[in-house]
Amino acid sequence: MIRKTNRKKEMNFVLVLIILGLFSCQNKKSEKYESASYKRFRENKVVYEKYNEFNTQFTFKKIEGFDFEKGVERYYPSSIIKKDSTYFMWYSKPKLNTKVVGPNNANDSLRAFHWDLCDIWYATSSDGFKWEEQGAAVSRGKVGNYDHRSVFNPEILFANGKYYLAYQAAKSIKDARWSKLFITSGDFTPNVIGMSVADSPNGPWKALDEPILQPGSQKEWDAEVIHEPTFFVKGGQYFLYYKSHGRLPWTTNISPGEYNKEHADIPLSTGVAIANNPEGPYVKSKYNPVLMGGHGSMVWPYRNGVCATLPEGPERNSILFAEDGINFYPVIQGLTIPKGGGTYRPGKFTDVNVEPGQGITWGISHKLFPYYHFVRFECNLSLENGNKVREKHNMIKDYKNSIDYKYDSRLKTTN
Repeated sequence: MIRKTNRKKEMNFVLVLIILGLFSCQNKKSEKYESASYKRFRENKVVYEKYNEFNTQFTFKKIEGFDFEKGVERYYPSSIIKKDSTYFMWYSKPKLNTKVVGPNNANDSLRAFHWDLCDIWYATSSDGFKWEEQGAAVSRGKVGNYDHRSVFNPEILFANGKYYLAYQAAKSIKDARWSKLFITSGDFTPNVIGMSVADSPNGPWKALDEPILQPGSQKEWDAEVIHEPTFFVKGGQYFLYYKSHGRLPWTTNISPGEYNKEHADIPLSTGVAIANNPEGPYVKSKYNPVLMGGHGSMVWPYRNGVCATLPEGPERNSILFAEDGINFYPVIQGLTIPKGGGTYRPGKFTDVNVEPGQGITWGISHKLFPYYHFVRFECNLSLENGNKVREKHNMIKDYKNSIDYKYDSRLKTTN
């Protein structure tokens, strides 16, 4: 009797296991397999080119008004703005017919670097193709001033009915450091970002008494230089982007002091400083650096955020986007990016929280060979085009989420 009872218990136990097994199989989700590439595609906010509003090709065209002149160099144009029917841009122009001899041989009439002994000049155009040079906008300051040796690599900002020119500035030839790579290599270390203000894009310009931005302390990521200012406006605040790097033994710009170990793996990067007023004070973001790379980058407003290009760095040849101006992520890569370019800013510098950034369709950049000269670049990164592409992509997403299949001829795109 006891044996029959035990056998019955055993059979009941086996039956329970079978039922639990069947129940488990019925409720077990099918395992999903994802390659690394597929996972990145689904998680990293990337889309195919035909559905990507940032998909573009940069093309380059000749412009008039800056024909080759022996002994004349022009480079690093600013963003371009339009007042009434006239386009304006600003750029670096060194003292005429001055040789570049390197920091160890430079003097009051011989340049240490190509950007030495520069003033800020400007030009105007009615169509963006034919330009007329108007002359110097901002000249070097007096002896002893932070801007005495050179002012270069400008950027324009329009705000509160005034015009603001920001630019790199060097005080003295004593600040020119030789990197020992070749005779003319190196940089001004330290240098600063200066600013001049005017009521009209034609000037006259008045320089501020003090710089608006300076390099960080010896152990910070931006200890060596402060380069290439660019502006963006959001939430009533002014974002000033700039490139720099730490003080490292093997970099091209070495000044005395302690080296930076924390950022030894970052040869170059971009940070941002934010102010409530165009003239500052600018406070560097605690999240710096915000972009891994720089040197000839461009920045422009788009929708309620900001775009940036990176010609150098691990995400080079890309466009990146940040809605908050801080946390950038790449939206497309593998492009031929303009170097040292300035974009035409439709809407000037309207706060993107008030009016969406209109994107860009053209600008001016410099090329180095066979001599420093300007070219026009064109692209298709306007908000209008972006809205059209986004509409098509949204249609695809609606189809993916629909229960029933319904053919829509608009889904057949050729872009």
